[in-house]
Amino acid sequence: MAATKITAVWRQNFQQEIFRLDAALFKFPLVSFDTEFPGLFRNTPMGATESTRYDDLKHNVDHSRLIQFGITVADVGGNIGGTWEFNLRFDLSRDLFVYQSIQFLQDNGVDFDRLRRDKIHFDMFAQLLSRVVARHRNLCWVTFHGLYDLSHTLKTVTNRPLSPSVAAFASQLGIVFGDVVDIKYMARFCQGLRGGELGLTAIAKILKVEIVGGAHQAGSDSLLTARVYTKMRMAYEIDETLFAGCLYGISARICKPIAVRRCFIPNAATPAPFLRCFTTHTSVFMIAAPFSHVL
Repeated sequence: MAATKITAVWRQNFQQEIFRLDAALFKFPLVSFDTEFPGLFRNTPMGATESTRYDDLKHNVDHSRLIQFGITVADVGGNIGGTWEFNLRFDLSRDLFVYQSIQFLQDNGVDFDRLRRDKIHFDMFAQLLSRVVARHRNLCWVTFHGLYDLSHTLKTVTNRPLSPSVAAFASQLGIVFGDVVDIKYMARFCQGLRGGELGLTAIAKILKVEIVGGAHQAGSDSLLTARVYTKMRMAYEIDETLFAGCLYGISARICKPIAVRRCFIPNAATPAPFLRCFTTHTSVFMIAAPFSHVL
């Protein structure tokens, strides 16, 4: 696959491309991702407490649905293994949205007529994405200012609302995703990047990273995130383990569990693999059955 190719995924090629993504993750464990969603129903005032910010985050995510999910996979050398943009069902006549956000996405090329016509059904996407995530437990998830991206993805793969508190939310992110890196947080410690108070495109221009595809679409933004991450690691000789689990916007650090037990879903009808199993000493999560058994 050409490094610059962004594969648009619709209902017609969804099963084929989710298989290709699953296969690629065995060789390309760095996962950069981005989401597009229909706006914020609550705007958090400046100076709000972390508890208030999280309450607003939870309200916004719990009451909205994904429009696009973009994902780029790479190896530790920065070689790109593929970029996919999954286009999900979104109906402007039925789903909640903020007008300005939808107008912004339309201005940047998101085709809502085609989303209604050729969409991927959300339940199918959520079920299969959750099994891909469950199948690959040694990934590093890379995001830019990714609090909302992680929140929407977490809600998708767990098939449940966000946790009631920041601490529980951070714990669940660690259980489901493991290693998470937010390059906006990393940029705070990189000379010349203005303390991280820049957007992704601005950082890409400073680092002379090529921009492929349109901005503010999930696939191209995930590809740009992957390339910026690679360039930052090389230019600043970053030990990313120092920043693992630190998200721009919350103080709680995401920690990967020290040990997990593998459980298997008894049949493909189970709604989502990240259901808690309880043992004497620890809570762990359920891992999906082999991916080929799902489709």
